[in-house]
Amino acid sequence: MSGGVALDAARRSATASEPSVALRVSNVSKAFGATQALDDVSFAVGQGSIHGLLGGNGSGKSTLIKILAGVYHGDSGDVLIGGEVVPARSTTPEIARHQGLRFVHQDPGVIGAMTVAENLALGGRFPRRLGAIGWRQLRHRTNALLERFEIDADAESLIEDLRPATRTMVAIARALQDEPDDGHAGDGERAMSVLVLDEPTAALPEHEVQVLLESLRGYGRRGQSIVYVSHRLDEIVSLTDSLTVLRDGRHVVTRPTRGLTERDLVHLIVGRPVESVMSAHRRRPSGASALSVRGLCGGPLKGVDIEVRRGEIVGIAGLLGSGRTELLRMLFGADRGVAERIAVGGREVVPSSVQQMMRLGVAYIPERREQDAALLDMTVRENLSAADVSRFRRHGRLRHGMERGAAKDDIARFGIRTAGDRALLGTLSGGNMQKAIVARWLRRRPLLLLLDDPTQGVDVGARADLYAAINAAVDEGMAAILVTSDFEELADVSDRVLILRGGRIAREVVGTEATRSRLTEHVYSDGGTA
Repeated sequence: MSGGVALDAARRSATASEPSVALRVSNVSKAFGATQALDDVSFAVGQGSIHGLLGGNGSGKSTLIKILAGVYHGDSGDVLIGGEVVPARSTTPEIARHQGLRFVHQDPGVIGAMTVAENLALGGRFPRRLGAIGWRQLRHRTNALLERFEIDADAESLIEDLRPATRTMVAIARALQDEPDDGHAGDGERAMSVLVLDEPTAALPEHEVQVLLESLRGYGRRGQSIVYVSHRLDEIVSLTDSLTVLRDGRHVVTRPTRGLTERDLVHLIVGRPVESVMSAHRRRPSGASALSVRGLCGGPLKGVDIEVRRGEIVGIAGLLGSGRTELLRMLFGADRGVAERIAVGGREVVPSSVQQMMRLGVAYIPERREQDAALLDMTVRENLSAADVSRFRRHGRLRHGMERGAAKDDIARFGIRTAGDRALLGTLSGGNMQKAIVARWLRRRPLLLLLDDPTQGVDVGARADLYAAINAAVDEGMAAILVTSDFEELADVSDRVLILRGGRIAREVVGTEATRSRLTEHVYSDGGTA
């Protein structure tokens, strides 16, 4: 069946005119085998509003977005967009595009080695002149778009040279470049598109988040309808006009955002009050040294000194590019560095391999879990055992019963939502996947746990579960180093925070000084740059 025929077959006229509704989801359901991902979900997004879509990992948000985009087909229900109704079982990428749905994801999909003009042309078309690309026309069109979307960039700028928030804004401009710029369609034209933003700030540092949010507020004021998906509740409260919460595939509430607090949102998402998401408390560690570092150099690091004792969490605050990730990787033996002295548990060592540092009791949760930590095509049980499989070997044979019992214990202990220990890890939500990775390393009872943005893309309930497990291990004598771009989380979780700037530890922040605003101030002071 051709694309046009498929579109005609799928499309049905709306039974009632709803000029104030940009998007309506009606009674949409979707099951994957025995798992009901969406169960009769309905809500509406007002024309020209910014509408938050919230829910924990596994709530059905991602499934719903994929149905809207035509990546998945729903089992039942309808989607009204652009004044027309399309059955959820018939959605396709072509229909989504025709109806006016535009998508920008956490990875904005721009190409760093190409210019802004070339990236925008990839989302539309390259102008032609006498059979060749009309570069002058392309630059003129690009500059007009940059002015329209108030993007601080030049047509000839390389994407890789732009700040992170600007790259996302270029992706948004690419998605919306064919839309009317006054928020209204002309006579006979379909309504203005609905922009769906899926975790656009998850990988952005705080100052970049504010730049992007201010741009989105401007788009909203000009009449752009936006569906905004985020786990960052402060963004939802400050940005959105209304919101919908999903839980376990079901609709919980759709209502105006005004009057709601972050605590209210936590209750709606999790289904119960969460008094302290991070279980924040300040310890006074009296344990022996877990890690001692003097003069560590390598990459952007120019002589880092760190002392970490058993029974404490030490946070590292720094800008992107400051060397935060490189520091953790050097301590884990994954990257090479040079130091005057490194001692783990009082034993001097020259980190030369991951295996060596694991034997000394060091564990590492990397920033990019799906690429660097998750074995997506292996089972939950196999992933949990990956770091200590020898524990289940007897006389050269793997004791599957023992391994299965340990997996079931960890699934219950960490609250991992899965169809069972034999389910593939790749079928789990991001938060449950991260729980399995943390459980894998905590099984080894490490001396030192290195955490690089451990809750990126993780919902508020899973975040609370993760830090509860980590805090319990620290209270029993483990030490941890935490890196995250979320300074509020860093302040809540850490017993003290070290400011990494200019390749060195510039300051230690403790007690009442360790707040989100003060950490931001310290990171940017003394010539700190993005």
